Amino acid sequence: MRRIELADWRAVHSWASLAEVCRFQTWGPDTEEQTRTFVTTAVEAWSQAPQLRFPYAARIGGDVVGMGELHIRSREQRQGEITYVVHPNKWGQGVGTAIGNELLSRGFEENGLHRIYATCDPRNAGSARVLRKLGMTWEGRHRHTALIRDGWRDSELFSILEDEWRATSRR
Repeated sequence: MRRIELADWRAVHSWASLAEVCRFQTWGPDTEEQTRTFVTTAVEAWSQAPQLRFPYAARIGGDVVGMGELHIRSREQRQGEITYVVHPNKWGQGVGTAIGNELLSRGFEENGLHRIYATCDPRNAGSARVLRKLGMTWEGRHRHTALIRDGWRDSELFSILEDEWRATSRR
């Protein structure tokens, strides 16, 4: 993974414009203008001080096939959140897990976080599988956390602590 760049917007749009990708999200399907705005904002996040958002493009060969973000939610409490998205033509191939592993590494190793969490729609079984593969623990369900196209969405909450990650990442 590398920092997202403005030139990545077309690759991002190749999945951000698809209904199946944003089915469980508050965003999308995006227009080209919405995607360009999102990528521009993501690129600008790298120059913010203090930096709290770390957006990356995931590549296979020369192609951007997904992205992941580490969000620092509290520097004082050493808490962060990860998010990821993968082009559907790469679903089921370990790309989401690879993105998640890299984000956890950057959160714990580079940013000194103690706890990192992620959420997903309870209907998104693929995302829940990825979070479990990352060694994250299911903490529970938050009810009606987001209003999406088909109504209120609950969120499954997963997390991993620094010592848990270190124990599993050294195998």
